Amino acid sequence: MAIPESFLDDLNSRLNIVDVVSAYVPLNKKGGNFWGLCPFHHEKTPSFSVNESKQIFHCFGCGKGGGAIRFVMEMDSLSFPEAVHKLAEQEGMEVPSDDPGDGAWRERRRRVLELNREAARFYRSMLMDPRGAAVAAYIREERRIAPKFSARFGLGAAPDAWDSLILAMRDKGYDKADLIDAGLAVAGKGGGVYDKYRNRLMLPVIDVRGDVIGFTSRVMDDSTPKYLNTPETAIFKKRSILYGLNYAKNTKRANFILVEGNIDVITLHQAGFDNTVATMGTALTEEHVRLLEHYTKELVLCYDNDNAGEDATQRAIGLLKNSEVSVKVLRLPRRQASDGQLVKQDADDFIKNAGPQAFQDLMEQSANSAEYRLSVVRAGFDLTRDDQRTQYLLASAGVISSLPSPIEREIYAGRCAEAAGVSREAVLQEVERQRKKQGWQAKKQEERRNLTPVRQLQPRDRGLRYQNIRSARAEEGILRVVLLDGEYFRQLDDLPESSFSSPLLGRAYSSLRRRWEEGKSVTLPALEGQFTPEELDQLTAAIQQPQARNTAQAALEDCKQTILAEHRKGDIHSAEDLNGLRQALKQKKGFGG
Repeated sequence: MAIPESFLDDLNSRLNIVDVVSAYVPLNKKGGNFWGLCPFHHEKTPSFSVNESKQIFHCFGCGKGGGAIRFVMEMDSLSFPEAVHKLAEQEGMEVPSDDPGDGAWRERRRRVLELNREAARFYRSMLMDPRGAAVAAYIREERRIAPKFSARFGLGAAPDAWDSLILAMRDKGYDKADLIDAGLAVAGKGGGVYDKYRNRLMLPVIDVRGDVIGFTSRVMDDSTPKYLNTPETAIFKKRSILYGLNYAKNTKRANFILVEGNIDVITLHQAGFDNTVATMGTALTEEHVRLLEHYTKELVLCYDNDNAGEDATQRAIGLLKNSEVSVKVLRLPRRQASDGQLVKQDADDFIKNAGPQAFQDLMEQSANSAEYRLSVVRAGFDLTRDDQRTQYLLASAGVISSLPSPIEREIYAGRCAEAAGVSREAVLQEVERQRKKQGWQAKKQEERRNLTPVRQLQPRDRGLRYQNIRSARAEEGILRVVLLDGEYFRQLDDLPESSFSSPLLGRAYSSLRRRWEEGKSVTLPALEGQFTPEELDQLTAAIQQPQARNTAQAALEDCKQTILAEHRKGDIHSAEDLNGLRQALKQKKGFGG
């Protein structure tokens, strides 16, 4: 889908990135820029900068950058066209298109959503059909989900057939291409098409607007894959989906519960815990955290009580550490199996075995993140042995030393001291020793980074790494100068894109030059639809550095000569080439001296 450049230029000219960003992030003016806490990673000291004159944002912490459209794409998990449409609507503008595919793209998106809804209705109807009897029995007998909640979450059945959905949707006016687009059908090797979901429990995934954006499904036996989801599409992005959020957002409870499985969500909602959500089989992401911050101030982690669950809990605690959401951890007890062995149980198992009140009791006893981490440490040592007590105290001090509040450190130091039979002062002394050590290590690490400038000058994305640092730095300098004033291109007729060592910087240079030649604005936001997010991050990092107007002419010439000299180094195949390089270097030296 193509949106005319002229429209994008008009939209960008009306947008003020400070206003766009301020709708999401509180900003404060400091020096020539605006600063705030980065919304894309969690931090306590602002490293997120908005440059009003260049109309760009850049985070010195996580490296994200770009213009207003890119910012909205990241914040709202939108595609480029979707972000353009959103901002245009806010400005009272209608998005035209110089591509017939534009209307087709919007129509295809609408059609996929309508097809998903029709498919959900079909799967739902199968529960009353003999073809879905096995799934209906599984929902009722194995999962013990009441009809009310089966209907509430739209549970359905995919028949054990190759083309049941295809045939049903054909009668609704959808063809095989529509079904493949929606991820509901799969193209076979022989050119045929068949249903993606067969003999499965179907769970539609509904967003906060009430749209069916995709499906997850589960087998009823031990076959694989156990769970099967809609593939990643423009409207189905697992990293930013929380299953059950469409209902949990309306809860009257003071917190959210995060569980691992979709069935866990339904079981807990049925038990009265309508504040429960789950990720779509993925680990918690930054996008999930940003979503949670919109709806709750406290999150209770309720993962399976096994090694994988504990690892996931620790990762989630780390991700949520500096967010606006406080964390508690609910540890499900293991249950005794018929053979006497203690086995793990998930939230669904626990509710069925112990009931809602027992789960509520666990909720009220849930530990905060510090208590949970210390309990994990405690479980790993035998405190009847002196050597184990010492190791326990050292490990506990490591956890306590990471706590930001001195009051918290004193409280937990006292608890660990009591458990190990030593004085609180001894534990606090070890905590402070480790804090000083951590501070020293952080300082040394920063010094090492500062002493390796080549590493610092390289793009974060390995796929964009510079082959020639010297030339790439000069190429960045050229971009900074022409973005000050496109008229500097008049002096660059002898600097073609082919002289650039970095393909990314060369492409940006050519795109900006073309815009100048066509009489259009020369700005980075104007290029956003042409570059990937990772490429925009690097371009923004390069141009956010200051370039004074009174030194722009000298910088332009110096950078141009460096690029040409470095380019010629790669073309030395004869004595004549070498002599030409020497002459170029002499000219450059003469200019600099």
